[in-house]
Amino acid sequence: MSASLSRWLPVLKGVAPFVLGFGIWFVPVPEGLTREAWHLFAIFASAIFAVIINAYPLLTSALLAGSVAVLSNTLDPARAFAGFANPSVLLVVVAFLVAQAVVKCGLGRRISLKVVSLFGKSTLGLAYSIFITDALIAPGFPSNTARGGVLYPIILSLAQSGGSVPEDENKRRLGGYLMFCGMASLAVSSALWLTATSANPIGVSLAAEQGLKVDFGKWLLVASVPTLAAIALLPRLIFRVFPPGVTDTPEAPAAARQALRDMGPLSRDEWVTAVTFAIMVGAWIFAGVFKLNLTAVAIAGLGTLLALRVLTLEDIYLQGSTLATFLWLAVLFALSGQLNELGFMGYVGQRLASMLGGISWPVAYVALLGLYVLMHYMFVSQSAQVLALLGVFLDVGLQTGVPLPLMGFALLFASSYFSTLTPQGGSQNIIFAASGYLTQRELYRLGLITTVFCTVVFLVIGTPWILWVG
Repeated sequence: MSASLSRWLPVLKGVAPFVLGFGIWFVPVPEGLTREAWHLFAIFASAIFAVIINAYPLLTSALLAGSVAVLSNTLDPARAFAGFANPSVLLVVVAFLVAQAVVKCGLGRRISLKVVSLFGKSTLGLAYSIFITDALIAPGFPSNTARGGVLYPIILSLAQSGGSVPEDENKRRLGGYLMFCGMASLAVSSALWLTATSANPIGVSLAAEQGLKVDFGKWLLVASVPTLAAIALLPRLIFRVFPPGVTDTPEAPAAARQALRDMGPLSRDEWVTAVTFAIMVGAWIFAGVFKLNLTAVAIAGLGTLLALRVLTLEDIYLQGSTLATFLWLAVLFALSGQLNELGFMGYVGQRLASMLGGISWPVAYVALLGLYVLMHYMFVSQSAQVLALLGVFLDVGLQTGVPLPLMGFALLFASSYFSTLTPQGGSQNIIFAASGYLTQRELYRLGLITTVFCTVVFLVIGTPWILWVG
């Protein structure tokens, strides 16, 4: 019986997403929704479900979903494929290519050796160095995607210098652990600073419409205690649920210092990459002041590295994973955006929130926050969910008696830390997910665990702190 089931299991898994999609498609369209919105939900839900149960790779699911959306006349081609021209999607892909230059020229190895010489006595020490570095640079970056472009080549070099490669199942877990620490770090550090991600100012402006006034200092004060608690605990949690294999490396710092001496001074390509990268980072930091486009800055950096032959066209041709990432991210980004524009997200948010009428405000507060976090499964953008749902959930919370500062700050912080829920839950995740060190199943499992953990931390530690200082 078990042998027979094992033979049929792949077939059942392959069919299940289509059954789900057809089932939703032919259910009568709920009142208040258009036929297009409901059918697009059927397509999107079946694609995500296929990835969750590991029926099809993310690229396959995304391409099938995009093509079905057009061929069924649910979306016109211009809207279905708009993600291919989206600046955020292009920024992720270009940042991934620029990161290859940091690794290729040896600068990434040099930086990683410096990090190891300071923190490398244990894998946990390396993880904490990632979290601390990200938290310190976060206030200067209006884009957590750009910040991911800074962290990724360093983390990649740390993994490679530790002998971890995606192709070797016995060695990839060290890289997988460090890569997911990078994703988790970007999520919680974005909740620490008002200026750490573009979604934060959007949420603050929506909260202001309900009477909650938040400035830089107020945000930092309220966010500090729960966010720093999450930063202190997350590396150990991820270490326990995804053991990296290598734990203690007492000789690593001395070996790293010797390797740095052996490398000698910076090479010409290292200097070019370092200067180019520094200019890119500076431009990203001051993008708001000088009205610079983040994607244009990244493309200019890539063009410079190509012009000075630090990178060659052959290097780009070899990056097949970059093309795959570009394809699935562009399609899912567009479909998620269209779900929002067609009113599906707002409709679901209002219906779920209206079910909470008449219950006590503490119960409503926990339920609303939990629903808000779980609904991120349907979004490929933090900003899109903030625009679609934050105002709705905040308004319902106030109607049920939740104090304005508590509900407002809880939703604002959740809009950052829920980004690890899925690999596509924030564009900053994609560069780490595309590294090959983590499977889709591992990404979803770790994403769920860390998101639930952060939600609990912000409820247990954050709630009394917000009520006191908010």
